[in-house]
Amino acid sequence: MVAAEAADTIGGVHAVLAAALQPVQQEHLLEARQMQAMSFAVHIPLVCFGVAFPALVVFVEWLAMRTGDPVHRTLARRWTRVMVALFAVGVVTGTILSFELGMLWPDFMATFGSVFGLAFALEGFSFFLEAIFIAIYVYGWDRLSPRAHLLCGLPIVATGLTGSAMVIAVNGWMNHPGGFRLTSAGVVTDVHPWSALFGNGFFWHELVHMYVAAYIVVGFTLAAVYAWGKLRHGRWGRYERTALAIPLTIAALAAPAQLLVGDWAAREVAAQQPVKLAAFEGLQQTTSGASEHIGGWYQADSGEVKGGIAIPDLLSLLAYHDPHATVQGLDSVPPDDRPPAINAIRFAFQAMVGIGTLLAVVGVVVLWVRWRRGRLPESRWLYRALVLCGPLSLVALLCGWVVTEVGRQPFVVYGVMRTSQAVTGAGGVPVGYATLAAVYLGLAVAVWWILRRLARAPLGGPGDPQPTGAAAGEPS
Repeated sequence: MVAAEAADTIGGVHAVLAAALQPVQQEHLLEARQMQAMSFAVHIPLVCFGVAFPALVVFVEWLAMRTGDPVHRTLARRWTRVMVALFAVGVVTGTILSFELGMLWPDFMATFGSVFGLAFALEGFSFFLEAIFIAIYVYGWDRLSPRAHLLCGLPIVATGLTGSAMVIAVNGWMNHPGGFRLTSAGVVTDVHPWSALFGNGFFWHELVHMYVAAYIVVGFTLAAVYAWGKLRHGRWGRYERTALAIPLTIAALAAPAQLLVGDWAAREVAAQQPVKLAAFEGLQQTTSGASEHIGGWYQADSGEVKGGIAIPDLLSLLAYHDPHATVQGLDSVPPDDRPPAINAIRFAFQAMVGIGTLLAVVGVVVLWVRWRRGRLPESRWLYRALVLCGPLSLVALLCGWVVTEVGRQPFVVYGVMRTSQAVTGAGGVPVGYATLAAVYLGLAVAVWWILRRLARAPLGGPGDPQPTGAAAGEPS
C-alpha cells in the first residue's frame, strides 16, 4: 500500500512537470541527450561500487572474524571509509539523475510514470535503508560485537543489489516495453507494474550482466591501485598482497563468466531488437551468414563497412549460434527508425567485447598461476597489465551502456515513444549542460582529494598493521 501511494505521488509530480514543461520540437535535443549521457557516465561506475564493494568489505571482515588476522580487519576498516565516500558521491550523482529525468524528459515521465513509478519508489526505500545501515556499520566498528557488526553489513549488500535492480528493471522495460495498454489518445491504461518491470524480456540478462560487470570493475580497479603501488613505490608487504589478491581473484572469476553472460545478452538483442544488432555490425541489408567486421568504418551512403577485417558468418554464429542464420539489416526499417551514430555504436560494441576478452584472459592467467603455484603471479608485465585493466574495465562498462542506450534510439521507449517526443520544451539546456559539466569536474576533484586524505590516514585499532608507505599516500 505504501509503495502504491508512493508510485501515485511520483506520477503526480511527473504530471505537474509535464504541464509546466510541455514538449515541443526541441532544438536542443542533442544537448539534452548528451547531458543525460554525461550523468550516466559519472553515475554508473559508482553504481558498480555500490553493488560490489560492500560485499568485498563484508567478506574481508568475515575473514578477519574467522581467522583473527589483524591484516583483514585493518583492510576492512580502510575500505569502509572508501565505501562511505563513494556512497556519498553516488547520492549526489543519483539525485542529479532523478531531477534530469523529470526536467529533460517530462512527457516520458508523465506518460509512463504509472508503469515504472513503483520501481523508483522501491529504489528509494532501498536507498534509505542502505544509508541507515551504512551509518550503523561505520560507527559500530568499536561499539558493536564483531558478530553484530558483521550482520549490520549484510543489509548494505542487499539494499545495494535491490536498489540497482529496480533501476535496471526500468531500463529493461524501456528496451522491451509491456505490462500496459496505450490508447489512441496516448493515455496509458491497464497497467501491471510487476509484469512490466520483471516480466520484460530484457530484465534478467541486463541484471546479471550489470552485476557481473560490477565485480569486474571493482575487482580490477582495486587491483590496479595496489599493482601501481607495487610497481611505482615498491609497496609489497603482506597488507598490500592481501588487498590485491582478494579483489583480483573475484574479478578473475567474474571476467570469463561475463563472456557467457554477454553471449546470452547478445542473443536476446538479436531476438527482440534486431535493428540494434544490425547497428553493432553496420549491417545494411538482411543477410544469411552475415559477416562480422573487426574495425573499419560504416559508410551511410553506400551502406558498407570499409577498411575492416571481415570474418565470414561470424555475426550469424554469435547472434543465433548458427553460421547460416539470417540477420536483419538496417534496411528492414525506415531510415527514421534506425539508430543514429552507427559508427559510435559499432566502436563501443567492439571495444566492450575486445576489452572484456582481454580481462577474461588476464583473469584466466591469474587463476592458473594461483592454482598451479599457490601464490600471486610475480611477473612485472602482469602487474603492468593489471594497472591498465582498472581503467579499461571502466571503459568497457561505459561502452556497454553506449551500446544499450544509443542502440535503442531513436526511441526512449522502444517502438512506443521517440526521444524527440519525450524531450522538454524548456530553454536553457546548453546553460544547464555547461553548469553540470562544471559540477561534475568539481566533484571529481573533491573525490580525488578525499581518497588521497583517506589513504594517508592511519586506520585500525592499536597494534593493527598499517599499509606499507601509508603516510606517502597510497590509494586504498
